[in-house]
Amino acid sequence: MFSSLAAVNRTIISCTRCPRLRAYCQRVAREKKREFRDWEYWGKPVPGFGDPRARLLIVGLAPAAHGANRTGRMFTGDSSGHWLFEALYRSGFASQPTAVTRDDGLALTDCYISAVGRCAPPGNKPSHSELERCRPYLEAELRLLQRLRVVVTLGRIAHDGWLKAAGWWAKLLPRERPAFAHGSVATLPDGTTLLSSYHPSRQNTNTGKLTRPMWHAVFQKARTLIGE
Repeated sequence: MFSSLAAVNRTIISCTRCPRLRAYCQRVAREKKREFRDWEYWGKPVPGFGDPRARLLIVGLAPAAHGANRTGRMFTGDSSGHWLFEALYRSGFASQPTAVTRDDGLALTDCYISAVGRCAPPGNKPSHSELERCRPYLEAELRLLQRLRVVVTLGRIAHDGWLKAAGWWAKLLPRERPAFAHGSVATLPDGTTLLSSYHPSRQNTNTGKLTRPMWHAVFQKARTLIGE
């Protein structure tokens, strides 16, 4: 049992539970992307971060190969992060609208960012067994983030992963489980509000499946639910 978020994070960073993912992340860190050839890539599992007294939790899928796998901080250094932090800044949860490096001064207020996977997966597709091996870290964060009131899940895999980590997948009958749909709002039996959103990946944002107004509405709703 973890006693603090710092202890969870230390364990995540040193995790070697998934050999395929560790080999992939390390290879990406060695080979690099041309535009980042001068970077020293993080190349390790990526911990969550934010306000330990957060009432809002953001749950993503997994680090991007040349995003968080490079910078060492969730949603930092990639296009998905540009969308996320701009929205968090607009709604008062982030101190700045951009995230470039893990020491860029960004601070989150009343918000914590996590994911169902902590290593960048090939093709952005972690396996079912890899997600299961990673789930205890999200479970530990949920036990320690005791003030959570609103959860935003980014994509179906994150949505289902949070339901499993929070225990609702087992406690609720299949027909009672909140279904994933962009913009959906569900209240769980303990009073937690679950907001679902498409992931701000380029696959969704470049095609117009996810637009800025759709995206901003999710975080405006989170702010309204939490209050000032």
